[in-house]
Amino acid sequence: MATLLYRLGRTAFQRRWLVTLLWAVILGAVGVGAAKAPAASDDGTSFMPGIEAQKAFDLIGERFPGSDADGADARIVFVAPGGQRVTAAGHRAAVDTLVTEAAEEPQVASAVNPFEAGAVSKDGSTAYATVSYKVKADDLTDADRTALEAAVDKARASGLTVEVAGTALATQPAAGGSSEAIGIVLAAVVLLITFGSLAAAGLPLLTAVIGVGISMASIMALGSAFGLSLTTGTLATMLGLAVGIDYALFVVSRYREERAGGHAPREATALAVGTAGSAVVFAGLTVVIALAGLSVVGVPMLTKMGLCAAGAVVVAVLIALTLVPALLGMWPEAVLSRAARKAGRAARPADNGGSRWARFVLRRPVAVLVACVAGLGVLALPAAHLELGMPGDESKPVSSTERRAYDALADGFGAGFNGPLTIVADVRGAAGPKAAAQSIAREIGATRGVVSVSAPRFNEAGDTALFSAVPTAGPNTEDTKNLVRAIRAERAGLERETGATFEVTGSTAMNIDVAQALQDALVPYLAVIVLLALLLLLVVFRSVLVPVKAAFGFLLSVLAALGAVVAVFQWGWGAELLGVEQTGPIMSLMPIFLVGIVFGLAMDYEVFLVARMREAYVHGDRAPQAVVTGFRHSARVVVAAAVIMIAVFSGFVGAAESMIKTIGFGLAVAVLFDAFVVRMALVPAVLALLGDRAWWLPGWLDRLLPRVDVEGVGLTVPPVPAAGRVGGEPAQQEPARTEPART
Repeated sequence: MATLLYRLGRTAFQRRWLVTLLWAVILGAVGVGAAKAPAASDDGTSFMPGIEAQKAFDLIGERFPGSDADGADARIVFVAPGGQRVTAAGHRAAVDTLVTEAAEEPQVASAVNPFEAGAVSKDGSTAYATVSYKVKADDLTDADRTALEAAVDKARASGLTVEVAGTALATQPAAGGSSEAIGIVLAAVVLLITFGSLAAAGLPLLTAVIGVGISMASIMALGSAFGLSLTTGTLATMLGLAVGIDYALFVVSRYREERAGGHAPREATALAVGTAGSAVVFAGLTVVIALAGLSVVGVPMLTKMGLCAAGAVVVAVLIALTLVPALLGMWPEAVLSRAARKAGRAARPADNGGSRWARFVLRRPVAVLVACVAGLGVLALPAAHLELGMPGDESKPVSSTERRAYDALADGFGAGFNGPLTIVADVRGAAGPKAAAQSIAREIGATRGVVSVSAPRFNEAGDTALFSAVPTAGPNTEDTKNLVRAIRAERAGLERETGATFEVTGSTAMNIDVAQALQDALVPYLAVIVLLALLLLLVVFRSVLVPVKAAFGFLLSVLAALGAVVAVFQWGWGAELLGVEQTGPIMSLMPIFLVGIVFGLAMDYEVFLVARMREAYVHGDRAPQAVVTGFRHSARVVVAAAVIMIAVFSGFVGAAESMIKTIGFGLAVAVLFDAFVVRMALVPAVLALLGDRAWWLPGWLDRLLPRVDVEGVGLTVPPVPAAGRVGGEPAQQEPARTEPART
C-alpha cells in the first residue's frame, strides 16, 4: 500500500499540470451534466416501508385515487380579539372573503369554510379554514404563495389574529448559507494558526471545496435517474467538506514534516502520500463503512443519503492522493511557514505540547483513564431516557406563524387537535361494509384518550372507509403513543366481530412508528459498523486490542453526546442558553445521523493518531516512546481538525429550526468528547497500561491477515544531498526496502 501510494504521489507531483487539468475537466463535466440534467422528481418511494402507518398511507393512495393527500395544504387559524367571537358579522365576513379568494386560485383544489364545516371552537373564539392544493409544496410558485399571504394580510386588517400552519407557506429547514460560510472562515483561521502559511491553510480548503463541488454536481446530474435531490446531498456536503479538509490537512502536514527531515519537494510529497496517504485511505474506508451501513436501517431516503455521502468521501480521498500532491508540486515552498522559507528548509519537529501531554498521561495512566471513563459515563446516563419523535410546529420559535397557529388551535380545540389520527378501514370482507365501518369508528371513539371521531367517508368502490380520531393529548406525548397502541390492540377483536380490519396512520402515527423503527434499528446499525470497522482496523494496526479500544472509546463518546442532547433538548438543562424554546422528544433521525457521522470522524482521528504511533513502534521505538512520538507529530493536526469540525457544527446551533439546532449541538459535543477526551486522553492512557501488549497479534491471525504496510516500512529513503539533485530535484529512485523492526 505505502509503496503504491508513494509512486502515485511522485507521479502526481511530476505531472502536476496534467493531474490538475484532469480534475478541472471532471469538475467541468459534472457541472455541465448537472446544468443539463432534468430536475429530480419524487420517485414515490415510501419513507419507511413495512411500518403500519406507511402501509395504511399507501392503502389510502390506492383506494382513494386522485385525493389531495399528497398536495400542499394550509390551515388558516382565526382568533377573535379578547371577549369577541369569530362568528360576529365583521369577523365572519373577513373569513368568508379569505376563503373565497383562496378558492379562486388555479392551484387550489379546495378551500373549506369553517362556518360550513363546523370548524369553530365551542366558545366561538377560534376557527380554522383548510386550503388544499393540487400540487406539492415544492411545486407551488411564488405567485401561489403571494396570493395566499395577501388574503391572510387582508383578514388581519379586519382585527382578527390570523396564523397559518401547514406545508404551503412553511419554510423548509436548511443547513447551509451563513452557517457553512462561518464554518469555512473559522476553518481557515484554524489552518492559518496551525500552519503559519496562507498557502498551507488555503490548500486544504480549496481541495475540499473542489471535492464538494464535484460530489454535489454528480448528485444533481444523476438525480433524475436515481431519485436523488439536493436534500439527499445534504449529508454529502457536510461530510465532504469535513473529511476533505481533514485528509488534505494530514497530507500537507506530513509533507512539511518530510521537508523538515531534509527531503526535496518531490521526495517529500511522495513520502507524504505513501505514509499519511495510507492513513487517509483506511480512514476513508471507515467513514464509507459507517455511511453505507445506513442501508441496514431500512429507510430508502437514509440509504440514498448514506451512499451519496460515501461517494463524497471517496472523492475526498482521491483528491487527497492526487490533486493535493499536484498542488504541492506547484507551490512546494509556499506551504512552508515563513520562518522555514527564510531558513531554507522546514524546521524539524521538536518537543511540543503534544509530546508533553503524552508524557503527562503516561505518568498517570490509571487516573486519566478513570477520569475519562467516569466523566463520559456520567454524561451518558441521560441517554437511557432517550425519547424519539418528530418535532413539529410546537418546537418552532414563537416568532413563527406555524408555532402561533399550533398554540391557537391547542387553546381553542384541545392539545390533541394538532395531531389527529387517521384510520383507514378495509371492509371488503364484511357482510355489511357501512355497518362494519361505523362499528369500528364507534369502538375507537369509546377508547379512553379519544375526544371525538369523524363520520366514516367511503371511496367510490365502497370497500374502504376513512375517518379521523382526535386524541386528548398532544401529538408527541407518551399518552398519545399509548393511545395508538391501545387502538391497534383492539383490531383483532373488531376483525372477528365485523369481518373488517383497519390500520392507523396520519402524521402523528407515522412519527410514532418511524421513531420506534429507528430506535429498534440503532443497535443493529451500531453492531454492523463497529464489527466491520474492527475488522478493518485489525488489518491496519495488526493488533487485537487497539481496534477494541477504538470501538470502546467511540461508544463512550457517542453515548455521552446522546446524553448531552437528551439533557438539553429533552429535559431542558441549559436550554435557554441555546435558544431552545420548547423541549420534547429528540428527532427520530438524530441518533442515526450522530452515530454515522461521529463514527466516521472518530475513526479518522484514531487512524491518523495511532497509525503514527504504530509507525514509530515498527521502526524501533519502545511502546511508551511510540506514544510520545505519535503525539509529537500528529496531536497538533488532530486537534486542529477537531476544532474545525466543532466550529463548523457549532455554527448550526444558532439556527432557528429545532432540528438543525439539535444536530449541530449533538455533532459538536460528540466531536469534542471523542477528539479531546477519548483520542487525546483515553487512548494514550490505555496504550500506556498495555505497553507492548497493545500491538499483540496471534501468530495464526498474523499469517491470515493481508499486509498493507500502512506504516511505510518499505519507504526508508535517506535525504538526498544537493549534489545528488538534477535541476533542483533528486534523481529518480525507488524507496529502499527494509524489514520492519517489529510486527
